[in-house]
Amino acid sequence: MRRLLILWVLFAGLPLQAQPTLDECRELARRHYPAIRQYDLIRRTEAYNLSNAARNRLPQLSFSAQATWQTDVPTLPDALTEMLDRQNVSIPGLHKDQYKVMLEVNQVIWDGGRIAAGRGLSEAESAADQRAADVDLYALEARIDDLYFGILLFDERIARMQLTIDLLQSNLDKLRAYVRNGVAMASDADAVEAELLAAGQQLGEYEARRDSYRRMLALFVGRDLEARPLVRPAAADAFSDVAERSTAAWTDDVAGRPEMAWFDARTDLVAARERQLKVATRPRFGLFAQGYYGYPGLDYFRSMISPDWSWNALVGVRMSWSFGGYYTRKNSLGKLHVERDRIEMQRDLFRFNTRLQAVEENGEVVRLRRALADDDRIVALRRSVREAAESKLRNGVIDTDELLRRITEENLAAMARSARELELLKTIYELKHTLNR
Repeated sequence: MRRLLILWVLFAGLPLQAQPTLDECRELARRHYPAIRQYDLIRRTEAYNLSNAARNRLPQLSFSAQATWQTDVPTLPDALTEMLDRQNVSIPGLHKDQYKVMLEVNQVIWDGGRIAAGRGLSEAESAADQRAADVDLYALEARIDDLYFGILLFDERIARMQLTIDLLQSNLDKLRAYVRNGVAMASDADAVEAELLAAGQQLGEYEARRDSYRRMLALFVGRDLEARPLVRPAAADAFSDVAERSTAAWTDDVAGRPEMAWFDARTDLVAARERQLKVATRPRFGLFAQGYYGYPGLDYFRSMISPDWSWNALVGVRMSWSFGGYYTRKNSLGKLHVERDRIEMQRDLFRFNTRLQAVEENGEVVRLRRALADDDRIVALRRSVREAAESKLRNGVIDTDELLRRITEENLAAMARSARELELLKTIYELKHTLNR
């Protein structure tokens, strides 16, 4: 006993772990969702691409080896050959089989902006991928909201059903007492008991569905959710003026959505591709150095006299200009212009659909607020009618069917009121999600 008292004293002062709020569930889901790893992969890919682009400015080293046979080689004029023969000087000439092992170094002086365009393209691709990941994670919030408010709704239904069960049990106890005293028939108590069992079945179904929602939400947030009720979000007083807003007032409210940043990033990506396409047709200038060991060497006269391999080297400046890109440049630029127009069309369509959704949700908020204003009165009247039926029962007027009907009507009215209140709260948060506010 003393040990239990000591343990109770030790743990009584420890606060229970609070259930996560809606905003905390959203943040936990973002951290735990597998797609969050995209950001690290995108950053690493961009770092690799930028590193590769920067290394294009480094000297490029190449090694090659070749062996050839050709149909003809340079020779001395016949008159010179005859003159050398008369002086007993023999020059065999170049062989038709030739060999070369070469090492070449190239250094870019000016590449027409290709390296800078490549860096810009890598950065634009990374930005577009990140904004696309933002859109995916933002859509995750709507799924979390559905699960969270679904759990709250079933919590309300379970609480209301438990009150109904307690009410049925209380009336059943009274009827059984009347049956024992011969005032009521056993069928009256059986009817209430059957309704009580049906309510218990409904309660079990609500609890099963609520637990299923909890398990799904726990998978998203990556932590176990305790059996205590979730925290109901605030009533969003900041949106008390949505009912007075006109349709035109929603025009600029979608600017904060991640989709708008994604459209901007895609437009920047098209611009980066245009820059890369334009610089691809510019000439290149660079330095080069070649060194090779083989036959023939740069000194042809020496190679004509002797077939021995020799070391050779040369350095210089090189300009290269390929005109093949001009054949398809116009069509390629046209495709990019079409892509930019498509992005703008998608942007306008997104603005229209989002404004339409916001106006629809705003209208739903207004409707629910007006309906909710009458719910309290309806529940109060249903309660009054049910209490009157119970008063008849206490006074010996047995009408089981009327009593059960009044209890059911009050229960349905109370459930409709709580469901509408949560639906209003959920619609307000949907409107906040639509406008990213």
